[in-house]
Amino acid sequence: MNKQIKVSNRVLFTWFILAGFIFLFAPQKLTNKFQFAFARIFRWPLSAGRSISLSAHTQQSITDVVSRSKYNKLRNHLANVTQWLHQERQKVEKLSGLRDRAVWKGVNFVLADIITFSDGSNKIIINRGENDGLSKGQFLLGNNSIIGTISDVDHRTARVKLVTDPGSKIAVSIAELNINRLMQGNGNNSVKIQLLSRKHKIKIGDLVYARKKPGFLGIPMIVGTVVQCEEDNENPLLWDITVKPACDIEKLNGVAVVVMNPQKSGKKSIN
Repeated sequence: MNKQIKVSNRVLFTWFILAGFIFLFAPQKLTNKFQFAFARIFRWPLSAGRSISLSAHTQQSITDVVSRSKYNKLRNHLANVTQWLHQERQKVEKLSGLRDRAVWKGVNFVLADIITFSDGSNKIIINRGENDGLSKGQFLLGNNSIIGTISDVDHRTARVKLVTDPGSKIAVSIAELNINRLMQGNGNNSVKIQLLSRKHKIKIGDLVYARKKPGFLGIPMIVGTVVQCEEDNENPLLWDITVKPACDIEKLNGVAVVVMNPQKSGKKSIN
């Protein structure tokens, strides 16, 4: 009994061959049960080994293709390009919406970003200039309403005088009245309409339109809403009318410049 049982390699090989044939020709239900039992018993070692293998394979794949620093650089570049494409798509949608209107046929819209506000938020500087077809006097749109006119322009930037600037004067009409009056900035995010007789019926909520201007604006466009209409203190025969801009200019990020006759805008005028 104390003698050790010695099994030759040939016998051991024969046993393994027989066991293999048994599993090969055994019913599938029996082999499935054996496989599931094996997986249940050794599930933790198997899952840990698979995680280690996948992690090593991923690290090796990244290292084999590109260095980590270059991978991060390419990833950041892709993120920037994706964001740029998203912004360009928004610009195309905005331009398509403007050009779909028949009244804007033949008119060019130059989209621009606001660089900064100046002069107490009554002026802005935009990132477009002469190279983009801009010139002094052109109207600026914000949320499909007139918000100002270009006062100075260089090659790549332009200064815009907003309608709220005390130096801004724009020809306007109120509601259905076919009367041309000047609207001047009040300097505190509002504007005034001057010299309108009290014989005209004006009420709070009436819309105010910038009148069309040949070469600069082809149709009347909304510029604001009447928020105050009282008797003028200095002249009781006139109205004291206060107008609020049609959009919150300080919250704007992008604007559009109306360029009439764009085929001529490429030619620089000689003063």
